[in-house]
Amino acid sequence: MGGSNSTGRGKGASPPAMTPVEEVDISAVRYKSPTLQAPHLTGFSLRAFLWLMESSLLGPLITSVLKSQNNMPQMLQQTLIPERPMYYPEYPPQDPEPGVVLVEEDRHPVERVHEALQYLPQYDPSLRWTTEEKPPFLYWKIRDFAHAYRSGITTPSIVAEHVIAGVQEWNNKKPPMPMLIYFDADDLRKQAEDSTKRFEQGNPISILDGVFVAIKDDIDCFPYPTKGATTFFDQVHTVKKDAVCVARLRKCGVIFIGKANMHELGLGVTGNNPNYGTARNPHSIDRYTGGSSSGPASLVSSGLCSVAIGTDGGGSVRIPSALCGIVGFKTTYGRTDMTGVLCDSGTVEVASPLVSSVEDAMLVYSAIAGSRPMDKLTLRPSPLCVPNLLSPDNSNILGSVKIGKYTEWFHDVSDREISITCEDALNLLCSAFGCQIEEIILPELEEMRTAHVVSIGSESFTDLNPHYKAGRRSEFTLDTRTSLALFGSFTATDYVASQSIRRRIMHYHMEAFKKVDVIATPTTGITAPKIPPSALKSGESDYVVSAYLMRFIIAANLLGLPAITVPVGHDKQGLPIGLQLIGRPWGEASLLRVASAVEELCLKKRNRPSTFYDILKA
Repeated sequence: MGGSNSTGRGKGASPPAMTPVEEVDISAVRYKSPTLQAPHLTGFSLRAFLWLMESSLLGPLITSVLKSQNNMPQMLQQTLIPERPMYYPEYPPQDPEPGVVLVEEDRHPVERVHEALQYLPQYDPSLRWTTEEKPPFLYWKIRDFAHAYRSGITTPSIVAEHVIAGVQEWNNKKPPMPMLIYFDADDLRKQAEDSTKRFEQGNPISILDGVFVAIKDDIDCFPYPTKGATTFFDQVHTVKKDAVCVARLRKCGVIFIGKANMHELGLGVTGNNPNYGTARNPHSIDRYTGGSSSGPASLVSSGLCSVAIGTDGGGSVRIPSALCGIVGFKTTYGRTDMTGVLCDSGTVEVASPLVSSVEDAMLVYSAIAGSRPMDKLTLRPSPLCVPNLLSPDNSNILGSVKIGKYTEWFHDVSDREISITCEDALNLLCSAFGCQIEEIILPELEEMRTAHVVSIGSESFTDLNPHYKAGRRSEFTLDTRTSLALFGSFTATDYVASQSIRRRIMHYHMEAFKKVDVIATPTTGITAPKIPPSALKSGESDYVVSAYLMRFIIAANLLGLPAITVPVGHDKQGLPIGLQLIGRPWGEASLLRVASAVEELCLKKRNRPSTFYDILKA
């Protein structure tokens, strides 16, 4: 452990105790690569393992062995932790960010988006609508759609037909690989027709009018059902109105294309879903998208829509964004009102955009952000801001940015190609603007992982246990049930100890942020994993792959920090690699500024996916 000291064991000996966090000598901390132990299971082996996990006699024994192998009882039950628990993220007051513009969150979403728009670089159609054989960019942005509609190049109704054709093509594949699990072509045509009329009459609602948006299936979007990608949840959960983030987008005139596929109830990071079929990675369709926001990432990556809204409680927006070569932007915990989202009562989860560019992240963020009244009281968010990318000071502000890098952790990936690609992107940033990379140390990463799994696991189990008790257990997928069997074994002691660890980890990160402005890591420790054919029918449980996917993403969830993944290149197999930037609490605007610069410098390193739809020019 990063800061534990134990005394001799024997009759009446004192238990091991962690050193009070303020007294830990951070410079003496040594990085230890995690050794996670868990079997890889699919098909019959998964079914048999689950039978054992759920048996009243053997289940407690197996969960106990699994937890002991991963050091959990020693960490959470046998060690004295001197810090008091932190049950949700608590932050010291933050200094105002440099070079940002206030976008007051009490204003109408349309006004906020219009405000953010004023601080983006000038839109130049000639750069975007070239006659070159190979255009110099990959994805159409929100402003490209706005230009196309306003200048009569196309209409939302025409684009809608291309979207419908693309979605149906995926839904009809064998085996099924749906990006959307609820889709109504007639409803989509109706929304597009209304938008087209607004453009014909010369009164579009906002820059987002006519932009196609997918909503992950754990977020309410009226009148569509919300199932959390289960087979039954819509029978126990009635959608009466939009979730708050969806309502804010609807006010801006977006067109909702349906409910996007996901890992069942968000309890996995591959995106596997035997209920409806597993969404595929547009860069290589025999590979996972990552999860749990699998459908949203697949839709944006393949070009079928510009924007999707997902949820991120354990990397569920950033992991699939990185694996599919797009931008995933997780905001600070409490920055966006979570009312109407299935997991709205947890302490690690946020609803966030998956988009094809940082510019679009900024516009969508301006539309959906705004804390719920309760969170304003308890979390005291800093004012909602966006970066002024037109400011003459922009380059100087970027030049003064200090980037924190924990080198040993940074390079603890399955293949150094991943970390070297990310390092190259940081070096480009430093040589272009003169920012500096500072070495940092972040202690107790293993404790952080444990505290996170106990927190998200206990919170998920609390939400789902009533359905279990009501006899719905057999309706969940096998890997969801495996996870829930483990989560149900966590005790009150485990949960409270995990919250004390949360306070320690927060201290270490706040100390790091006294030296640096952002912390940089690869987003994932592996690129998109292959889908085992045996996993398609009954799912799989592979905690080792999950641990590689989640290696760098946990701090942003356990501590609620804002984080963004930006595509910075590809591995030898052509699979995307994402760089993650983690910011200070409420520091979204500064994070967007740095991410925008990284994106621009790495633009030529992005490849078009092998499966791609050009819905604007088609």
